[in-house]
Amino acid sequence: QVQLVESGGGLVQAGGSLRLFCAASGFTFSTYNMAWFRQAPGKEREFVAVSRWSGGSTNYADSVQGRFTISRDNAKNTLYLQMNSLKPEDTAVYYCAARRTAWGSFDYWGQGTQVTVSS
Repeated sequence: QVQLVESGGGLVQAGGSLRLFCAASGFTFSTYNMAWFRQAPGKEREFVAVSRWSGGSTNYADSVQGRFTISRDNAKNTLYLQMNSLKPEDTAVYYCAARRTAWGSFDYWGQGTQVTVSS
């Protein structure tokens, strides 16, 4: 049974930091591309960052580039998102997702963790 369980969300003041965790199970984590998405109230879900299993490359949305860092620990089957210099517009539910292929839709999704940044 595949599971992605996010944690680490919470309430933080603007300029602060949070670290999100995504614990994966039920599939071969080390061979999956892993990503973070977020969805703010009244808005569509948007891409935040991706970590590719082959080559270890990463990509970020322009809105978080230089402030967020995605990383993974394949030995622990865990994906991370370090978020620094948080802004009120970063407020959203953050989801992790897994995809076996390089492109296309994501196969598995977590339930999300709420991040709220106060001004």
